Amino acid sequence: MSNTSRLHHVLPITATGVDGRLYIGGCDLVALADRFGTPLYVYDVATMNDAVSRYEAALEAHYPGSWEITYAAKAFWCTAMAQWASTRGLGLDVVSGGELFIGTQAGFPPQRIHFHGNNKADAELAMALEVGVGRVVLDHEAEVDRLERLAAARGEEVTVWLRVAPGIDVHTHDYVVTGRADTKFGVPLAEDTAMRVARRILRSPHLRLVGLHAHLGSQLFEAMPVARAAQVLIDLAAALRDLGFVLHELSPGGGWGVPYTPEMSPAPVEPYVAAVSQATVVACQRHGMEIPRLVLEPGRSLVARAGVALYRVGGVKHQSDRTFVLIDGGLADNPRPALYGAKYTAVVANRVGDPATEVVAVAGPYCESGDVLIQEISLPPVRPGDLLAVPVSGAYHLSMASNYNAARRPAALWLVDGDAHVIQERESLEDLIRRDRPLPDGVTR
Repeated sequence: MSNTSRLHHVLPITATGVDGRLYIGGCDLVALADRFGTPLYVYDVATMNDAVSRYEAALEAHYPGSWEITYAAKAFWCTAMAQWASTRGLGLDVVSGGELFIGTQAGFPPQRIHFHGNNKADAELAMALEVGVGRVVLDHEAEVDRLERLAAARGEEVTVWLRVAPGIDVHTHDYVVTGRADTKFGVPLAEDTAMRVARRILRSPHLRLVGLHAHLGSQLFEAMPVARAAQVLIDLAAALRDLGFVLHELSPGGGWGVPYTPEMSPAPVEPYVAAVSQATVVACQRHGMEIPRLVLEPGRSLVARAGVALYRVGGVKHQSDRTFVLIDGGLADNPRPALYGAKYTAVVANRVGDPATEVVAVAGPYCESGDVLIQEISLPPVRPGDLLAVPVSGAYHLSMASNYNAARRPAALWLVDGDAHVIQERESLEDLIRRDRPLPDGVTR
């Protein structure tokens, strides 16, 4: 695919160049941008299905017990994604009443939903009980009390997991580390806090503890810390056996990373799954325990590569010793570079065969100096009207998008077998004021 061949492991698996134009899922991206406008997000279903299949194959090969792949909705969530996850037989990890509502409205089976979150409101917990979610993941002792009260009022027994902060550090951005002892998530192992809270749950007539959960962070490339977390959870389960606890389900979380630029190496899931599987089996054998159902919770590694963001170039600006390619999106639809210093690459989708001869920065239109999507990249000489495609845009873009500067959130398309289907409409100008209410007459303006 000429100068895009170096991007083979970051572009969707169906990406190809035809007559100088980039095609994904059998669709001409230039034609889609002309038809639907920009910024525009496209999702290649073949790439998502391939990612799921790789997890399934790895678990079949390396884990001798039962297992479940649970999609982390926070990566990107909408009705179509819920339908896809349901059809693929995935479980679902939600962290809010809103994510739960979207899933249930789309017909996702509630018994396959795990309700996470470090500060679930009473109304959210009540919604979870009303729809019959499969697991409520308890985050701290006060939440145990609240859920028990709600379950008692309904005369129900609720199946739960306990989230543990195992005190294991990982190499990723501080903002997405979730497993250290000082994190806001879960109950720490230190000072027997996890033991105390687990005992509290086990004494409850309205809560049934079946599993332990941990999550170390996001965009991880080292499997050993996750394997260690699985071992720590099993050690805790063994210590709780005298209280009658049996570990039926084990979730060491998700967070496996993906490459965003051609300089980053591919991150196959099989070695990660193999390490976690082996650690789980060995730890259970050491304690004389039956191996539990292993639940992995990928989000980014299922959908990030499938998504591509399309932007129209408005101008090229020479500023001091830098050249800025100015596009019609950025911070409002992708805050990750500003939040984490995330790095991306790009391709000129309407001229994929042209050689990259100029070093430029790619910047958006928003009133922040941090609205620079790519600080430095080699591209062909870019002209106004060109179409820039940014790979690996499928996770934590649209789910974190905002209306900053009254930006309208982009449309999203579902690409399958040469057809494009709208799964999220572009916001209209009217949408921007739909929630507004004018001041009443007589109020000082």
